[in-house]
Amino acid sequence: MFCVTCDASKELEDLVAKARPYSQHGKLASYIPALEKANKDDLSVAIYHLDDGTCTYAGDYQEKFTLQSISKVLSLAYVLAHIGEGKVFQKVGMEPTGDPFNSIAKLETSKPSKPLNPMINAGALVVTSLIPGQNTSDKWEKFLQFVQTLSGNTEIGYCKEVQESEFETSNLNRALCYFMRQHGVLEGDVESIMELYTKQCSIEMNCLDLARIGAVFSNNGRDPLSKKELIPEQIARICKTFMVTCGMYNASGEFAMKVGIPAKSGVSGGILGVIPNRCGIGVFSPALDEKGNSLAGWTLLELMNKKYDFSIF
Repeated sequence: MFCVTCDASKELEDLVAKARPYSQHGKLASYIPALEKANKDDLSVAIYHLDDGTCTYAGDYQEKFTLQSISKVLSLAYVLAHIGEGKVFQKVGMEPTGDPFNSIAKLETSKPSKPLNPMINAGALVVTSLIPGQNTSDKWEKFLQFVQTLSGNTEIGYCKEVQESEFETSNLNRALCYFMRQHGVLEGDVESIMELYTKQCSIEMNCLDLARIGAVFSNNGRDPLSKKELIPEQIARICKTFMVTCGMYNASGEFAMKVGIPAKSGVSGGILGVIPNRCGIGVFSPALDEKGNSLAGWTLLELMNKKYDFSIF
Protein backbone atom coordinates (compact mmCIF):
# COMPACT_ATOMS: atom_id res chain seq x y z
CA MET A 1 0.00 0.00 0.00
CA PHE A 2 1.45 3.35 -1.02
CA CYS A 3 0.03 5.38 1.86
CA VAL A 4 -1.85 5.03 5.11
CA THR A 5 -5.02 6.71 3.88
CA CYS A 6 -6.06 8.51 0.71
CA ASP A 7 -8.60 11.31 0.81
CA ALA A 8 -10.27 13.35 -1.88
CA SER A 9 -9.81 17.07 -1.37
CA LYS A 10 -12.55 19.56 -2.25
CA GLU A 11 -9.90 22.28 -2.43
CA LEU A 12 -7.85 20.28 -4.92
CA GLU A 13 -10.96 19.42 -6.94
CA ASP A 14 -11.68 23.15 -7.31
CA LEU A 15 -8.16 23.76 -8.61
CA VAL A 16 -8.46 20.84 -11.04
CA ALA A 17 -11.72 22.31 -12.35
CA LYS A 18 -9.98 25.64 -12.97
CA ALA A 19 -7.02 24.03 -14.78
CA ARG A 20 -8.88 21.39 -16.82
CA PRO A 21 -10.05 23.74 -19.65
CA TYR A 22 -6.40 24.45 -20.53
CA SER A 23 -6.04 20.89 -21.81
CA GLN A 24 -8.10 21.88 -24.86
CA HIS A 25 -5.28 24.16 -26.00
CA GLY A 26 -2.68 21.37 -25.95
CA LYS A 27 -1.84 18.52 -28.30
CA LEU A 28 -1.24 14.82 -27.72
CA ALA A 29 2.23 13.42 -28.46
CA SER A 30 1.75 12.28 -32.05
CA TYR A 31 5.26 10.97 -32.72
CA ILE A 32 4.52 7.98 -30.48
CA PRO A 33 1.30 6.68 -32.09
CA ALA A 34 0.02 4.86 -28.98
CA LEU A 35 0.05 8.09 -26.96
CA GLU A 36 -2.45 9.67 -29.36
CA LYS A 37 -5.14 7.39 -27.92
CA ALA A 38 -5.18 9.30 -24.62
CA ASN A 39 -8.17 11.38 -23.52
CA LYS A 40 -7.24 15.07 -23.70
CA ASP A 41 -9.72 15.91 -20.93
CA ASP A 42 -8.00 13.78 -18.28
CA LEU A 43 -6.44 15.68 -15.39
CA SER A 44 -5.42 14.29 -12.02
CA VAL A 45 -3.22 15.17 -9.07
CA ALA A 46 -2.06 13.47 -5.88
CA ILE A 47 -0.05 14.83 -2.97
CA TYR A 48 1.78 12.42 -0.66
CA HIS A 49 2.40 14.14 2.68
CA LEU A 50 5.54 13.28 4.64
CA ASP A 51 4.22 14.43 8.01
CA ASP A 52 1.52 11.77 8.33
CA GLY A 53 1.99 9.42 5.35
CA THR A 54 -1.38 10.27 3.84
CA CYS A 55 -2.25 11.09 0.25
CA THR A 56 -4.80 13.62 -0.99
CA TYR A 57 -5.98 13.49 -4.58
CA ALA A 58 -8.38 14.99 -7.10
CA GLY A 59 -9.50 14.53 -10.70
CA ASP A 60 -9.13 11.36 -12.76
CA TYR A 61 -6.67 9.87 -10.27
CA GLN A 62 -7.22 6.22 -11.29
CA GLU A 63 -6.11 6.84 -14.88
CA LYS A 64 -2.78 5.21 -15.65
CA PHE A 65 -0.10 6.74 -17.85
CA THR A 66 3.42 5.86 -18.92
CA LEU A 67 6.34 7.66 -17.33
CA GLN A 68 8.23 8.53 -20.53
CA SER A 69 10.90 11.10 -19.59
CA ILE A 70 10.00 11.00 -15.89
CA SER A 71 11.79 7.66 -15.91
CA LYS A 72 15.05 9.51 -16.63
CA VAL A 73 15.19 10.63 -13.00
CA LEU A 74 14.69 7.07 -11.78
CA SER A 75 17.25 5.49 -14.09
CA LEU A 76 19.76 8.20 -13.11
CA ALA A 77 19.24 7.47 -9.40
CA TYR A 78 19.56 3.74 -10.03
CA VAL A 79 22.75 3.98 -12.09
CA LEU A 80 24.41 6.50 -9.76
CA ALA A 81 23.74 4.17 -6.83
CA HIS A 82 25.20 1.16 -8.65
CA ILE A 83 28.24 2.50 -10.51
CA GLY A 84 28.97 5.86 -8.89
CA GLU A 85 29.11 9.52 -9.85
CA GLY A 86 32.57 9.35 -11.42
CA LYS A 87 31.66 6.83 -14.10
CA VAL A 88 28.29 8.44 -14.88
CA PHE A 89 29.50 12.02 -15.21
CA GLN A 90 32.46 10.93 -17.30
CA LYS A 91 29.83 10.11 -19.94
CA VAL A 92 27.14 12.73 -19.22
CA GLY A 93 27.40 16.40 -18.30
CA MET A 94 25.65 18.51 -15.66
CA GLU A 95 24.60 21.59 -17.63
CA PRO A 96 21.11 22.65 -18.78
CA THR A 97 20.42 23.20 -22.46
CA GLY A 98 18.12 25.58 -24.28
CA ASP A 99 17.59 23.01 -27.04
CA PRO A 100 14.63 20.62 -27.38
CA PHE A 101 14.91 17.33 -25.45
CA ASN A 102 15.55 15.28 -28.61
CA SER A 103 18.08 17.61 -30.24
CA ILE A 104 21.38 16.35 -31.63
CA ALA A 105 22.87 19.81 -32.15
CA LYS A 106 24.95 20.09 -28.97
CA LEU A 107 26.46 16.64 -29.54
CA GLU A 108 27.93 17.89 -32.80
CA THR A 109 29.43 21.06 -31.34
CA SER A 110 30.57 19.93 -27.86
CA LYS A 111 34.03 18.53 -27.24
CA PRO A 112 34.01 15.79 -26.09
CA SER A 113 30.75 14.81 -27.79
CA LYS A 114 28.88 13.85 -24.64
CA PRO A 115 25.31 14.91 -23.73
CA LEU A 116 25.00 18.05 -21.63
CA ASN A 117 22.79 16.41 -18.99
CA PRO A 118 20.89 13.18 -18.21
CA MET A 119 17.43 14.72 -18.65
CA ILE A 120 17.66 15.13 -22.43
CA ASN A 121 17.21 12.05 -24.61
CA ALA A 122 20.87 11.68 -25.51
CA GLY A 123 21.92 11.80 -21.87
CA ALA A 124 19.15 9.45 -20.76
CA LEU A 125 20.15 6.91 -23.42
CA VAL A 126 23.71 6.94 -22.10
CA VAL A 127 22.45 6.46 -18.54
CA THR A 128 20.26 3.53 -19.65
CA SER A 129 23.27 1.97 -21.41
CA LEU A 130 25.05 2.04 -18.02
CA ILE A 131 22.38 0.04 -16.16
CA PRO A 132 24.27 -2.98 -14.79
CA GLY A 133 23.17 -6.55 -15.39
CA GLN A 134 23.98 -9.83 -17.10
CA ASN A 135 21.68 -9.16 -20.07
CA THR A 136 18.79 -6.94 -21.11
CA SER A 137 16.22 -9.06 -19.28
CA ASP A 138 18.22 -9.03 -16.05
CA LYS A 139 18.77 -5.27 -16.27
CA TRP A 140 15.07 -4.66 -16.86
CA GLU A 141 13.83 -6.88 -14.04
CA LYS A 142 16.12 -5.30 -11.45
CA PHE A 143 15.35 -1.74 -12.56
CA LEU A 144 11.59 -2.41 -12.51
CA GLN A 145 11.91 -3.82 -8.98
CA PHE A 146 13.63 -0.57 -7.99
CA VAL A 147 10.72 1.49 -9.37
CA GLN A 148 8.19 -0.77 -7.64
CA THR A 149 10.03 -0.30 -4.35
CA LEU A 150 10.02 3.50 -4.71
CA SER A 151 6.29 3.51 -5.45
CA GLY A 152 5.40 0.94 -2.81
CA ASN A 153 3.44 -0.92 -5.49
CA THR A 154 4.68 -4.34 -6.63
CA GLU A 155 2.01 -4.51 -9.34
CA ILE A 156 3.54 -1.75 -11.44
CA GLY A 157 4.67 -2.92 -14.87
CA TYR A 158 4.97 -1.47 -18.35
CA CYS A 159 2.51 -0.88 -21.19
CA LYS A 160 3.50 -3.23 -23.99
CA GLU A 161 1.47 -1.32 -26.61
CA VAL A 162 3.24 1.96 -25.86
CA GLN A 163 6.64 0.24 -25.66
CA GLU A 164 6.23 -1.43 -29.04
CA SER A 165 4.92 1.78 -30.61
CA GLU A 166 7.86 3.73 -29.23
CA PHE A 167 10.42 1.08 -30.17
CA GLU A 168 9.20 0.98 -33.78
CA THR A 169 9.28 4.76 -34.23
CA SER A 170 12.42 5.72 -32.27
CA ASN A 171 14.62 6.45 -35.28
CA LEU A 172 15.91 9.74 -33.89
CA ASN A 173 16.91 8.10 -30.61
CA ARG A 174 18.71 5.38 -32.57
CA ALA A 175 20.54 8.10 -34.48
CA LEU A 176 21.61 9.69 -31.18
CA CYS A 177 22.89 6.30 -29.99
CA TYR A 178 24.90 5.61 -33.13
CA PHE A 179 26.38 9.12 -33.11
CA MET A 180 27.48 8.76 -29.49
CA ARG A 181 28.81 5.25 -30.07
CA GLN A 182 30.89 6.58 -32.95
CA HIS A 183 32.45 9.10 -30.54
CA GLY A 184 33.00 6.58 -27.74
CA VAL A 185 30.42 8.07 -25.38
CA LEU A 186 27.99 5.15 -25.54
CA GLU A 187 28.87 1.46 -25.57
CA GLY A 188 26.80 -1.64 -26.28
CA ASP A 189 24.29 -2.94 -28.78
CA VAL A 190 21.99 -0.10 -29.84
CA GLU A 191 18.89 -2.27 -30.29
CA SER A 192 19.31 -3.76 -26.81
CA ILE A 193 19.67 -0.26 -25.36
CA MET A 194 16.57 0.85 -27.25
CA GLU A 195 14.58 -2.11 -25.92
CA LEU A 196 15.54 -1.28 -22.35
CA TYR A 197 15.00 2.46 -22.83
CA THR A 198 11.53 2.09 -24.38
CA LYS A 199 10.49 -0.31 -21.62
CA GLN A 200 11.76 2.17 -19.05
CA CYS A 201 9.73 4.96 -20.67
CA SER A 202 6.63 2.73 -20.84
CA ILE A 203 6.45 1.97 -17.11
CA GLU A 204 2.83 2.60 -16.21
CA MET A 205 1.27 4.01 -13.04
CA ASN A 206 -1.25 6.56 -11.77
CA CYS A 207 -0.69 9.88 -10.03
CA LEU A 208 -0.93 8.26 -6.58
CA ASP A 209 2.03 6.01 -7.35
CA LEU A 210 3.96 8.94 -8.80
CA ALA A 211 3.33 11.09 -5.74
CA ARG A 212 4.68 8.26 -3.56
CA ILE A 213 7.89 8.24 -5.62
CA GLY A 214 8.08 12.01 -5.23
CA ALA A 215 7.81 11.58 -1.47
CA VAL A 216 10.94 9.40 -1.45
CA PHE A 217 12.92 12.19 -3.11
CA SER A 218 11.27 14.73 -0.81
CA ASN A 219 12.40 12.62 2.15
CA ASN A 220 16.03 12.68 0.97
CA GLY A 221 15.86 9.18 -0.48
CA ARG A 222 14.16 7.47 2.45
CA ASP A 223 10.90 5.56 2.42
CA PRO A 224 8.31 7.96 3.88
CA LEU A 225 6.82 5.26 6.11
CA SER A 226 9.60 2.84 7.10
CA LYS A 227 12.35 5.50 6.89
CA LYS A 228 14.55 2.91 5.17
CA GLU A 229 17.08 4.38 2.74
CA LEU A 230 15.98 3.56 -0.82
CA ILE A 231 18.27 6.09 -2.53
CA PRO A 232 21.46 7.49 -0.96
CA GLU A 233 20.85 11.06 0.22
CA GLN A 234 23.56 12.53 -2.02
CA ILE A 235 22.03 10.85 -5.08
CA ALA A 236 18.55 12.11 -4.18
CA ARG A 237 20.05 15.60 -3.95
CA ILE A 238 21.69 15.27 -7.38
CA CYS A 239 18.41 14.14 -8.94
CA LYS A 240 16.44 17.01 -7.40
CA THR A 241 19.03 19.47 -8.66
CA PHE A 242 18.71 18.15 -12.21
CA MET A 243 14.93 18.37 -11.89
CA VAL A 244 15.20 22.07 -11.09
CA THR A 245 17.69 22.92 -13.83
CA CYS A 246 16.63 20.51 -16.60
CA GLY A 247 13.45 18.69 -15.60
CA MET A 248 10.89 20.61 -17.67
CA TYR A 249 12.80 20.41 -20.96
CA ASN A 250 13.77 23.80 -22.38
CA ALA A 251 11.12 25.52 -20.25
CA SER A 252 12.84 24.65 -16.96
CA GLY A 253 13.78 28.25 -16.19
CA GLU A 254 10.23 29.47 -16.73
CA PHE A 255 8.86 26.66 -14.57
CA ALA A 256 11.32 27.53 -11.79
CA MET A 257 10.06 31.12 -11.91
CA LYS A 258 6.34 30.28 -11.98
CA VAL A 259 6.16 27.14 -9.82
CA GLY A 260 9.56 26.82 -8.18
CA ILE A 261 9.92 23.16 -7.24
CA PRO A 262 12.04 20.24 -8.51
CA ALA A 263 9.94 18.57 -11.22
CA LYS A 264 10.23 16.22 -14.18
CA SER A 265 7.75 15.96 -17.02
CA GLY A 266 7.10 13.33 -19.67
CA VAL A 267 5.41 13.51 -23.06
CA SER A 268 2.62 11.22 -21.86
CA GLY A 269 1.49 14.20 -19.77
CA GLY A 270 2.84 13.18 -16.38
CA ILE A 271 4.71 15.50 -14.02
CA LEU A 272 6.65 14.38 -10.94
CA GLY A 273 6.94 17.14 -8.37
CA VAL A 274 9.00 17.30 -5.17
CA ILE A 275 8.69 19.76 -2.31
CA PRO A 276 11.75 18.97 -0.16
CA ASN A 277 10.96 17.68 3.34
CA ARG A 278 7.26 18.26 2.76
CA CYS A 279 5.59 16.13 0.07
CA GLY A 280 5.71 14.43 -3.30
CA ILE A 281 3.32 15.36 -6.11
CA GLY A 282 2.04 13.39 -9.08
CA VAL A 283 0.15 15.11 -11.89
CA PHE A 284 -1.26 13.78 -15.16
CA SER A 285 -2.87 15.47 -18.14
CA PRO A 286 -1.87 14.25 -21.62
CA ALA A 287 -2.34 17.39 -23.74
CA LEU A 288 1.05 19.07 -24.19
CA ASP A 289 2.37 22.54 -24.91
CA GLU A 290 4.84 23.22 -27.73
CA LYS A 291 7.81 22.16 -25.57
CA GLY A 292 6.37 18.80 -24.54
CA ASN A 293 5.08 19.66 -21.06
CA SER A 294 1.55 18.96 -19.83
CA LEU A 295 -0.38 22.19 -20.37
CA ALA A 296 -3.17 21.68 -17.82
CA GLY A 297 -0.73 19.94 -15.47
CA TRP A 298 1.63 22.93 -15.48
CA THR A 299 -1.34 25.28 -15.00
CA LEU A 300 -2.57 23.20 -12.07
CA LEU A 301 0.83 23.34 -10.39
CA GLU A 302 0.88 27.13 -10.82
CA LEU A 303 -2.52 27.35 -9.17
CA MET A 304 -1.38 25.05 -6.38
CA ASN A 305 1.70 27.18 -5.77
CA LYS A 306 -0.42 30.30 -5.46
CA LYS A 307 -2.76 28.50 -3.06
CA TYR A 308 -0.22 26.63 -0.93
CA ASP A 309 2.96 28.69 -1.46
CA PHE A 310 5.29 25.75 -2.04
CA SER A 311 8.02 27.35 -4.15
CA ILE A 312 11.46 26.55 -2.75
CA PHE A 313 12.79 29.94 -3.83
